[in-house]
Amino acid sequence: MVHPTSLFSQILSIISTHEFARTAKELRSDRYAKGFSSWDQFVAMLFCQVAQSKSLREICDGLRCCLGKLNHLGVATSPKRSTLSYANAHRPWELYERTFYQVLKTCTGAACPRKKKFRFRNKLLSLDASVIDLCLALFPWATFRQTKGAVKLHLLLDHDGYLPTYVHITDGTTHEVNIARIVKLPAHSIVAMDRGYNDYELYYAWTRGEIYFVTRQKENAAYEVIEERTCPRIGTFDQTSSSGSPARSRN
Repeated sequence: MVHPTSLFSQILSIISTHEFARTAKELRSDRYAKGFSSWDQFVAMLFCQVAQSKSLREICDGLRCCLGKLNHLGVATSPKRSTLSYANAHRPWELYERTFYQVLKTCTGAACPRKKKFRFRNKLLSLDASVIDLCLALFPWATFRQTKGAVKLHLLLDHDGYLPTYVHITDGTTHEVNIARIVKLPAHSIVAMDRGYNDYELYYAWTRGEIYFVTRQKENAAYEVIEERTCPRIGTFDQTSSSGSPARSRN
């Protein structure tokens, strides 16, 4: 017999209640709790994110409507607004920081394949941006074109666990290179991207920070061949500089 579970319950199943309780005990986050534990607070604030609640009233009223379904989530009653407000102001935030990294470790282990076809000494990252279409009638703030709405998702993917390490959402007209300038990359890492991130000042800053990058060259780029090398497998290729007069490279 199949026992269906709610989406909210499936999200909570990723989090280890034993690890959460042990961390809460170490940080003594429940030392002044009277019927409203740190787990109850976590469930309430997670409900706030999933239900897109805008106030404490919406959180408490929403949980009260689901009161009969909260027992399997480990929550006995819906909190009062004052109780939830006090917990948010006085509970240690380190508890939820540790919970985040525990979940990240679990997801990384599940997403990372056992064997990799390619192995690099340096950390490999991918930087890209995608336009997400939206309906202007429902999202009038997401102006993109005259009759079209959109937002742009900027994402930095870490190939070690195939999970995003940086996510930024802007309006659809923001150029991706503006976000690339504020992303902090670790030294000696390799970042792969498309030609939309072409910015020589950014490349120079990465070079000074010992960050390697791989991208396609623009067709109208002016460059000068400064050294030519030969690879037995793929033939002759050129090492070029962005300064100087145009030159024709060989493949």
